[in-house]
This record gives sequence, C-alpha cells and structure tokens, in this order.
Amino acid sequence: MPDDILLKMKNITKDFYGNQVLTGVNMELKRGHILGLVGENGAGKSTLMNILFGSTVIKETGGFTGEIELDGKICNFESPFDALDAGVGMVHQEFMLIPGFQAAENIMLNRELTQRNFWVDVFGERLSSLKNEEMIKRAQKAIDTVGVDLDAKTLVSEMPVAHKQFTEIAREIDREATKLLILDEPTAVLTESEAEIMLSVVRRLADMGISVIFISHRLKEIMQICNELVVLRDGKLVKEVPTNETNPEKISEWMVGREIGGGPAREAPVKQTEEMETVLKVRNLWVDMPGERVINVDLDIKKGEIFGIGGLAGQGKLGIPNGIMGLYPAGGKVEFQGKKIKLNNPRFALDSGMAFVSEDRRDVGLLLEEPIDWNISFTVMQTQEKYLKKILGGLIKWRDDKAIAKLAQEYIDLLEIRCTSSKQLAKELSGGNQQKVCLAKAFAVRPDLLFVSEPTRGIDVGAKQLVLDTLHEYNEKYGITIIVCSSELEELRSISDRVAIVSEGRIAGILSPTAPLKEFGALMLEA
Repeated sequence: MPDDILLKMKNITKDFYGNQVLTGVNMELKRGHILGLVGENGAGKSTLMNILFGSTVIKETGGFTGEIELDGKICNFESPFDALDAGVGMVHQEFMLIPGFQAAENIMLNRELTQRNFWVDVFGERLSSLKNEEMIKRAQKAIDTVGVDLDAKTLVSEMPVAHKQFTEIAREIDREATKLLILDEPTAVLTESEAEIMLSVVRRLADMGISVIFISHRLKEIMQICNELVVLRDGKLVKEVPTNETNPEKISEWMVGREIGGGPAREAPVKQTEEMETVLKVRNLWVDMPGERVINVDLDIKKGEIFGIGGLAGQGKLGIPNGIMGLYPAGGKVEFQGKKIKLNNPRFALDSGMAFVSEDRRDVGLLLEEPIDWNISFTVMQTQEKYLKKILGGLIKWRDDKAIAKLAQEYIDLLEIRCTSSKQLAKELSGGNQQKVCLAKAFAVRPDLLFVSEPTRGIDVGAKQLVLDTLHEYNEKYGITIIVCSSELEELRSISDRVAIVSEGRIAGILSPTAPLKEFGALMLEA
C-alpha cells in the first residue's frame, strides 16, 4: 500500500432483509484528505460508513462481504469500540448524546479522568473519583477548537440542535488517536454561518493529518472543502473523481441518473394575502423550548397561504410550532378558525384540525419499532377514527389492514419512499426516507393547517424538490394552510407566499419571497 493511502474498501456488498443496499463498492482515502461521499437517500452512504465503523446493526443483520484495509492492515471491526481503538471516529446523522449529561461529560464519556481514593483500595478501580475540573477544562478546549460559544458545563437537553452537533464534533476532536473521522451530514442542522465554522474545523482536522469522509447533500460544501468525491447510486459506486474536475450539476446528474435543475426555483405566483381571511391569530406567544425560546410573537396567518418562518439557529423559529402544538410549555393567545386553542395540549391542537411535522423525526415524528404503514396511519386513526372496522355499531373497533396498506402504498409511491414494502420498520429506513414517512403521516390527516419544521433536512438533491412540490400540491389541491419553518432561506423563498424572520424570540419582520436577499439578511441580524 502506498504511504499516502490510509483506507481501502474493497468489493463491499450488503443487503438488509432481502433489499440489496450495497454492491461491490471499492474506494480509497488518502491521509489528510477530505473525501466527499454523496448520493440520494437510500443510495447506501450511511450503510457503507456503518460497515466501516463496525456498527452493531451490520452484524445483527447478517454482516457484509468484502474487505477493509486501514493503515495497511486488514480490519473487520466487531463493534464501534474496536473502530475507535483503531483510530476511526464517526459523528452520526442522528445525535449520539446523553441528554441528561453535560457537554463535558458527553465529550469525555468512556475516557474519564480519574484518581485513586480510599474506596479503590477496598472495592477496586470502579470507585475511582472523577477529576471533574480537569475533564471540564479538557472538554472546553475541544469545544473552543470547534469554534463555538458553548460552556462545557451546559446540559445537552438544554442545547439548541446546532450546539449538539458541535458537541459531537468536539468529542471526536478530543480523541488523540483519531486517524479517520466520518461525518454524516454534519451541517444539515446548521445555518450558513454555523456551517462555515464547521467547514473550517474540518479543514483544520485535515491539516493536522486526520483523514475525513464527509457525507453531505449540500454540494456547494462538497466542492468547497473536499479533495475527492465518491458518488453512490442504488448501492453502487458510479463515480470517483477529484472535486476540481467536476461541478455540482454533474454531481447531481450522477447521483440521480438523470438531468435535473440547479436548485429550488419559484414557479407558482405569490398569493396576494392582504384580502385573504385570517385563519390563525397568534398574540403574545411565548414558548419555553430549550435553545429555541420564543419571547413575544404576534402573527396573522391567512387561509390557504404557505407561510415561511426563517432565521438563524437558536433564535426561536422552531419554538413557534412546537409551542402552538403543545410540545413545550407555552403561553399567550392562539385562535384557529375563530376558536381559542388550548396551549400545552397536543391532542386539542390535533382535534382542532392542525397537524405537525417535527424537526425531530426520530424522537417525536416516528414510531421507530413499527412498520411504515402503521406510522402513516396511526395519527389519522387516533384523531379521526379512519381506517377502522366498526363492529356492533362501533362498540368494537378493529384495524382495517387492507385500507391501511392501500393508504401507505399511495404515499410510498407519491413521495418515492425507498423501502422493501410498507411492512418495513421505520428504524430500518435512511434518514431522508424517515422524513418522507413523517410527511406522509401528516398528509394522511388532511389537516386544515399544517406546521412543517425543517422539511428537507437530511434529504438529497433529487428528493428536496419532490418534497417542496408535494407541499405546494397539497396546498393548492386541498386548500391546506401550510406554515414552513426552515433554515434554508432559498427554499422558503421558492415555496412561500410570505416569509417571517425570527430574531431573539421575536418576529423581526415579514417580507415577500421576492424581496432582495439583503433585506432578509438585515432582519436576521436585528437584535
């Protein structure tokens, strides 16, 4: 093996429950290089990295075939601990943090600094004392290296999503033996300014000699920092090329296997909302959501419009739907269709004709241990008693499995959910396909008003436009009022009739989507 090659993956093949997800993948990574790994949702990116990292899900599902060579040695990691010992770290798309622990405790987990005491002599090393102050200092140093303003003593449960991501990165930076770092969608939850900080950290790691595999759907970032890129499509490697020899348009075509446009573009005219009926009235709304606190929000949402809510991470945009839908403590006055909404009561909000697609698809949006069809139909069965067989005049209610299967297949086809069947468990899907199931669940309710938080987070370039088009179609076809909260300003401008910018828990202003970008930027920077 040449001295500059750190990693070789040879003929990697893997199937899940009869679904072939990787076929004969070969790739190499040089020392101190950043390799971009791209592909649509379900293309096999996360599975390939889980194989490299020794994730237990690979072993539990029959293992894989092929060969991994790291630093000139053949490796087949039995667990992530083996991979960590060999110098391979991974930051997953879904956070791997303990909410009740501080940032420092998460960063130093399994590498705690200890000292002997009386009890060690009696009961053994497990009763050693922690060197808490030293651990906090060391963790703070790793956080400062990342470049984010975060106290190492902050509880993970009290952090905004972006700070959780930086904590994950800091944990890997602290590992002195790290040779290779896998980053799975590290900027998906970050604003542009936060993403720039992240990219600078990744470059710094490469300069230190650490090799990085960088998975992202943001092709601009791939072009910005990666030395080479690998494109997966349908579980096969279709292209391996230096980034300076290609461009985002070519990469997109390799990913989806067809020619596509350059990004979200507005096709529908902007609705003139001045004379439209007000359907949702919000006054003096406050929401106590950690990291997304809302202080005082007034809004009038018009019937049948698509209303966008944007702003920097941690400014409160995600707190608005979470508070109105009862997921976090909230106060103020909310009226929907002339009816007062009881806050702090999710069932009341659902029964009133509202639905919510959360930004937290795993903990809030999905029943991970249940199949796709059950996930899609569950809410509509609970709130509207649809897809149920009623026996003895409704005294006994039984699931209508045939109707549920038909409903699930309709949305699998509509949203192009990649799965083996509607009976596949939600936890077995890729992150982007899990997001599509969350959307399908909300669409099935046919609400009068739909909140959607970060609808395209973690979704590939080929599927983003599909999701946005589907939101627009449901708005037009069924007259559903849609409120979209997103960190992607261009997506908000492409689909919304009006866009509000949230700054420090308040509405800084509401603009037409056709307003100049500098006006949006000025509102985001308002204090």
